[in-house]
Amino acid sequence: MPDAPTYKRVLLKISGEALCAPGGSGIDPAELELIAREVYNAAQQGAEVAVVVGGGNIIRGGTLAKTGKFEQASADYMGMLGTVINGLALKEALEHLGQPARVMSALSVTSVAERYIRGRALRHLEKGRVIIFVGGTGNPFFTTDSAAALRAAEIGADVVLKATKVDGIYDKDPKKHDDAVRYETLTFQEAIEKQLGVMDTTAFAMCQERDIPIVVFDMKQPGNIAEVVAGTPHGTRVSAG
Repeated sequence: MPDAPTYKRVLLKISGEALCAPGGSGIDPAELELIAREVYNAAQQGAEVAVVVGGGNIIRGGTLAKTGKFEQASADYMGMLGTVINGLALKEALEHLGQPARVMSALSVTSVAERYIRGRALRHLEKGRVIIFVGGTGNPFFTTDSAAALRAAEIGADVVLKATKVDGIYDKDPKKHDDAVRYETLTFQEAIEKQLGVMDTTAFAMCQERDIPIVVFDMKQPGNIAEVVAGTPHGTRVSAG
């Protein structure tokens, strides 16, 4: 494992699907432990780690809204509550490994999570605790990718790490096209113009404005998170250029 972090403070974006078995739903204990151990290893090498977790393994607000039977706002709030479930699971898994962690929510669910307050979040990071941000931005019509970019800007993160199922950003879906080409680097403008879909435009634009690079990499390869934090090239790096 690398000895020291290149990035002192990182924002790790994990999809809800990372916590379930391939093609499944809910929370798979083995997948949860894998992710928790990767986050633990990154924190143990000295990085301050914050996590934004999605909720797609529990419920997808956008999918519900498309049925025409749910208002988009209500469906999005349901999705936000799904992220709370995932955040609590990740916290328990981290603390089982001996890594102190806190769940901070943009929604008021004080029985199970702290309300997000920027100053308190910074103190948790400075004390070596992993923060798990849940509840998205607290508002409908925004994705958890946008929440990741927002929280990264607020806490002064050095980088956003977008953990995915593939090893970077491709010009087309590598699962459907054998000739798909992976980009090693992209500018924010290129990522937005090419509409590559790995993150939404709002997230890219916010990181561009704050000059926060994004690294998109394979989250399921053991050691990758810690290695990316240490500066080892993995996946695709999106930056100002």
